[in-house]
Amino acid sequence: MRIDVVTLFPEMVDIPLSDSIVGRARKEGRLKLGFANPRDFSEDRRGTVDDKPYGGGTGMVMMAEPVYKALKRVKKKGSHVIVLTPKGGKLDQKTALELATHKHLVLICGHYEGIDERINRFADLELSIGDYVLTGGEPAAVVIIDAVTRLLPGVLKKEDATINETFAEGLLEAPHYTRPGVWRRMKVPEVLLSGNHKLISEWRFSAAKDLTAKRRPDLIRKAKLEEV
Repeated sequence: MRIDVVTLFPEMVDIPLSDSIVGRARKEGRLKLGFANPRDFSEDRRGTVDDKPYGGGTGMVMMAEPVYKALKRVKKKGSHVIVLTPKGGKLDQKTALELATHKHLVLICGHYEGIDERINRFADLELSIGDYVLTGGEPAAVVIIDAVTRLLPGVLKKEDATINETFAEGLLEAPHYTRPGVWRRMKVPEVLLSGNHKLISEWRFSAAKDLTAKRRPDLIRKAKLEEV
């Protein structure tokens, strides 16, 4: 997969994604990450990319033309273009799985008070990572790229690593334990030491449901609605 990021601050995305699993995926060629800086397409010597908003208000807005030209530089036939904005639909595991099916993603990062709204006409999707405001779209781009990359074939060495994890079936993942069996007087559940894979599977499903009902009842309600 190739992912190009339209951003004023490429290093905010590049550096965090240079280590660990995503960094390894890049080195192995499973993920190709590129950048296009709207400042390189500014129409003046100062590299101006923002201006005051029409109608007044605080802050500055990224101008459409430099962003459009940066997008045009990296976009090609079949590209899936995403504008990162707190006004977009919320990222979830289902969305990450869908994005992982594309061969080329383009992520457009806003900054300041955002991007001229007219840029959205050239996007396939507006996406948010949560109900809060960041200083720019770059941290969101890192989250999305990480979530998508780990789903690509061969990135995780165990083929079933993404099957039984949190949100894979609409539930939080069951608790995990490792050695020692007793730590500070706290014991690992006996069923996990039994070697009975059927009982362990049943326990994990039950524990996942209980944990989800306690911490994220909204996911339980959503699952029941989808069953109707």
